[in-house]
Amino acid sequence: MKRKTRSIMIAAPLLAGLAAWTAMGDLPARKAAPPPQQNFDLPITTVKRGEVQFTVSARGELQGSNSEMLVAPMTGARELIITYLRSPGELIEAGDEIVKFDTTDQEFSLAEAEADLAEAGQQVLQAEADSAAREEEARASLVQARSDLVIAELEARKNPLLAAIVARQNTLAVEAARDRLRQLEQDLSNRKATSQAGILIQQAARNKAQVKAETARKNINAMTLKAKSRGYVNVQQNTNSNFMFWGMQLPYFKTGDTARAGMGVAQIPDLQSWEIRAQIAELDRGHLAPGQPAALQVIALPGRAFKGKIKNIGGTNGPPWERKFECVFSLDDPIPELRPGMSARITVTTLVLKDALWIPSQALYESDGRTFVYLQSGRSFTPADVKLVRRSESQVVLEGLREGQVVAMASPDQSSRKKGGAPAGGEGRGALKALKGS
Repeated sequence: MKRKTRSIMIAAPLLAGLAAWTAMGDLPARKAAPPPQQNFDLPITTVKRGEVQFTVSARGELQGSNSEMLVAPMTGARELIITYLRSPGELIEAGDEIVKFDTTDQEFSLAEAEADLAEAGQQVLQAEADSAAREEEARASLVQARSDLVIAELEARKNPLLAAIVARQNTLAVEAARDRLRQLEQDLSNRKATSQAGILIQQAARNKAQVKAETARKNINAMTLKAKSRGYVNVQQNTNSNFMFWGMQLPYFKTGDTARAGMGVAQIPDLQSWEIRAQIAELDRGHLAPGQPAALQVIALPGRAFKGKIKNIGGTNGPPWERKFECVFSLDDPIPELRPGMSARITVTTLVLKDALWIPSQALYESDGRTFVYLQSGRSFTPADVKLVRRSESQVVLEGLREGQVVAMASPDQSSRKKGGAPAGGEGRGALKALKGS
């Protein structure tokens, strides 16, 4: 009996030690097998509380608001050849020549018009001389006819003393002299009108040649474009091309290029009134309004901050998947170092919320009208409904969470697919099933 008891007492510690050794041998295996749905490889963030600024950022191009556009003149030619052009960015004064076009055709037209004008002037002088000569001849004939009438009347006074036949002849002579005088007076009036008409025709030809010459002179003067104010030369892009394709970078005008009438060749911005034009995504249109202040930074002038405001908002354009609208900003404090064409960064603060809960925008998901996040629950992430208050490009303000809670910045469904697990049917779809199940 004592031997049996002693055997049991010896075997008990042995069995306990064996069980402990077995448990210790199995411990690494248990630690190596993580629980399902653990997502320690997901990027995470915490819910933060504080001041949130909602901003709209854009990139624009600097240019003068009251710019003077120098365009190719309308001279009747289909295309004009540029023979002289100032360098881009060159500082010029009022009255300086900026662009010159080839005036060969206009100079030929001017020489031809001046020749026609000289010839027409001579024709007018000849017509006036011929008219004066004919008028003088008609007056001499008229004086002679009056003299003949007086003589005939004097002869007719002798009729009582003469035979009836001779008296009748004298009477007929008086009547013939009167008829001839009357006819000459009428012919003189008609000759004056005819001569005046001929002179007017020649004067019209002279006026036509004069107008042609003046037009040629004006065209020659118009083919030299001068600046009306002091500024910098901003050469425009040459759109006078026979072919264009999407994404093509248009070259700038240079000497030897041709321009059509009405095309802008160069621009002189107003150095006292600058503006910035930017293309902004349609999503931000409702957050902007004329008069809102903006912070501006010219890329070519680092370290210099500028202030401005929204001047006007244009129409929306672009393809359906990338709709944008043009927004014009005015610059409040220009400096002489600014140049047309410089790029600028624009930041407009549209709203400031104090003591707000926020997370990065990529941590918020939307599906089937529901807004949710992947909230950490133990050693996994589960979807949780939240209320969206305000959204920006990088932040979202929401309700339904507490400060310090951990949320995933990527979908656990995507993480499981990357590991080779079973697909969850798309981002947010598995989370939506879990929300419906709950």
